Formats: sequence, C-alpha cells, structure tokens
Amino acid sequence: MFDHDIFGVIKNSAKELGQPVYVVGGYVRDSFLKRENKDIDFVTVGSGIKLAQKVAQKLNVNANIYKNFGTAMLKYDGLEMEFVGARKESYRKDSRKPIVEDGTLEDDLSRRDFTINAMAIDLETHQLIDFFEGKKHLEQKILKTPTDAHITFSDDPLRMMRAARFATQLNFTIDPSVLDAMKANAHRIEIVSMDRIIVEFNKILETSKPSIGIRYLYDTGILNYIFPELVRLKGVEKVNGIAHKDNFYHTLQVLDNVAKTTKNFWLRWVALLHDIAKPETKKFIEGQGWTFHGHEELGARKVPKIFRRLKLPLDERMEYVQKLVRLHARPIALVEENVTDSAVRRLLFEAGNDIDDLITFCKADITTRDKNKLSQYLKNFEYVERRLQEVEQADRLRNWQPPISGEIIMQTFNLKPSPQIGIIKNAIREAILEGQIKNDYQEAYNFMIEFAKKELNLSPI
Repeated sequence: MFDHDIFGVIKNSAKELGQPVYVVGGYVRDSFLKRENKDIDFVTVGSGIKLAQKVAQKLNVNANIYKNFGTAMLKYDGLEMEFVGARKESYRKDSRKPIVEDGTLEDDLSRRDFTINAMAIDLETHQLIDFFEGKKHLEQKILKTPTDAHITFSDDPLRMMRAARFATQLNFTIDPSVLDAMKANAHRIEIVSMDRIIVEFNKILETSKPSIGIRYLYDTGILNYIFPELVRLKGVEKVNGIAHKDNFYHTLQVLDNVAKTTKNFWLRWVALLHDIAKPETKKFIEGQGWTFHGHEELGARKVPKIFRRLKLPLDERMEYVQKLVRLHARPIALVEENVTDSAVRRLLFEAGNDIDDLITFCKADITTRDKNKLSQYLKNFEYVERRLQEVEQADRLRNWQPPISGEIIMQTFNLKPSPQIGIIKNAIREAILEGQIKNDYQEAYNFMIEFAKKELNLSPI
C-alpha cells in the first residue's frame, strides 16, 4: 500500500522543507489488515500546511487550507490526503473542542482514539513507529486506548461511538478496561452533537452484523442517551406463566437478518423501527396472551419524530421507512386471514414499487428457532409472493396510476377544482381495488359516468 508514487513526492517535499513526515492512523492500520483505504493522514514535525502546499505545487493540484485547524487537504489520483503538524491537545470538561499546541510525534499519536490507529510509518525509512503496541493489538483483535481510557473518552466522548463502530467493522473485541471507561463516561455523550453521533451509528448499521455495535452501546449505557426508544424494547413480562419475546433482541436479530440478505441501507432502519411502538401497545388478554395491536400504525407515526431527533433525512428515505414500518405485518396477515384478491390488490397498491423490499423484510422478521415453524412461515410467504405475482400480472397495481385523472373528470363534467373530483377519484380507486372493474381506462370511464350520475347528480357535458 506504500508503493504509490505519491509517497515519494511527499517524502521529497518534506526533505526540502527539512521536516520529517509520517503516515499515521487508519491507512497504517488498514495496510496491516489488507483493507483498501483511500484516505491518508500525514503528520509532520513542522507546518502541515507548508508541506501540503509544496506537495500540491509538485502535483499541480489545489490544496484546501484550514488555518484555524492547522490542517490542509488535497486530492490526487482517487486519494484524499490530510496534512497536519504534530500536536498535543487538552480539553475542557464542557466541550470536545481541544486546545491545541505544537508537539512531538509521540504527543500526536498519544492523543489518538485507539492503539490500532496510533501507529506511524516513517516515510524516509519505512520504519513502523508503534509506541502503544498497536500492531500487537491488531493481531489480538482487541481495542485499547493509547492512554487512560477514562481520559480518552471524557476528553472526546464521540470516541465511545467509534469504539463500538470499529469493534463492529473489524470484528474486534473491546478491552474490559475500555468498556468500563465507556460505562463510566456514557453520560458524556450528551455533549456531542447528534449530527456527529448519527454518522458513527450509521456506520455501525452499514456493517455485516450491526448487532455487535448496538449491543456494545446498550451494555455500556450509551444507547440510553442516544436512542432511548430502542432501549425501551428490552425486557420480558410474564403473566400466568405466559411471556412475550424480548423485542430488543428480536429487533437486533431482524437487523442482522436484513444485513445478510440485502445492501439496502434504509431497510436496516425499517428493521430497527418496525416494532418501536410495541411497549405502548403491549397488552395481556386472558385466553389470548400478549398482543401488540396497532403497533405498526403507531410505529409509523413515530418515524418522523425519531428521524428529526436523530438528524436523519426528512425526505423520501424517511417516507420509505415509515411506509414499510406501517406495512410490515400485512403480508403474513394475508395468510392468517382469508386471502382475497381485494386484500392482495390493496397491499400492492399501498406498497407500490417497494413490495419486493417489504417481502424481503418480512422474511428477515422471522426469528423463531423452531425449525417446523420456520419452514411453515417460509411456505406461507412463498404462497403470498405467488398471489402477489398473480394479481400484479392481472391488475398492474405495483406502480399504480389512476386511469382517470382529475383533469379528465373536470373536462367530462365541466367542473372547477372541488371536493367532488376527489370523491370520484376515490370511488374509481376503490372499485378497482375491490375488483368491481379492471384497472383500465374504458372500464374506469364508464364506472365514473354511472357513479357521478347516481351519487353526485352529475352528467357529462
């Protein structure tokens, strides 16, 4: 990973300035792990800005200078490089913004989050500089901090999120002393902006087994501060010897199942939120057991508020999550009830082009360990999928567009915009969904004429 021409250019530029330069952090870590990394951090004992400017001049590219931070960035050949002078930091209790001073290479590496990110390669000699046994910890697959973990996390509490993230991405364990420090400093996460927290949380969700990181956040108490709705799913109640499942661990299993079957990131948020309203809707009914009636609809109504608080996008991605949370119990309900064409049409109409994602999610939502039950559930879904395909082929409702538009209604009856138009459009839609007429222009037009005459006393002009 160090054979790119850029390293020679930077080494020579540093020599001309009389400044030693080192590759540090994630690029060094990933070189040992054989992971691709396009972001390279360089530390020099001297001015990082001057070094970046000299390198940019040689490469004939622009350097972005951040004087307030003493850093500079430049892009070249698909690489993104940051240059900074070696420094040491100190923190105030109420802020994660450091007070920065010039320092030695060891000062600079000691301020980093984890030992595996606190290694450096001297560009002149290609020697590994490893003050804190980062390479050993890489081999042991363990996360430790270069200095006292309590100070590391108190100074910058976001590093606790990064601990959970790295443990999940790399499948490492977190050292017990580091976990203890995370528990002791969990409350400090409140001084970090949600914008920064959600970036790390989403990186956990992007991994192949997100439950690892979320369990760490739960076990250390951090999840209580950043996602209390998820924590409220935890626990099992028992009445008359009858218990419901632990919806927290069920949710994590569903999340991992989704991660195994699809790269669709927002379907992972559906997994996290699909049962989010079960605590409020939980009820024990004698002779029936535990019920959670209405949790889908209430959960869907909660989605915008949760997205807003977590600084997630309030756009079509939120609407997608909300829709699938609302519909997630519908496919299996089709099996449990008498499957009518009308019920299938309504599900196709409401899910639209997201019907395949909904079915993918519903299969991931099966977490039973009973092999017979699992087999039966999967057969049920195969039946539902077959019925969906049959009805879709006949009625073309997956991406349904009304065969009769509002403009046609206004022209036909010489109407101005009014509630009557909505009444007619809704009647046509219901007639199609109930199978009274086909999803066809002429049948819909004929139905419209009859309906408008009978129900609204309207005649075509």
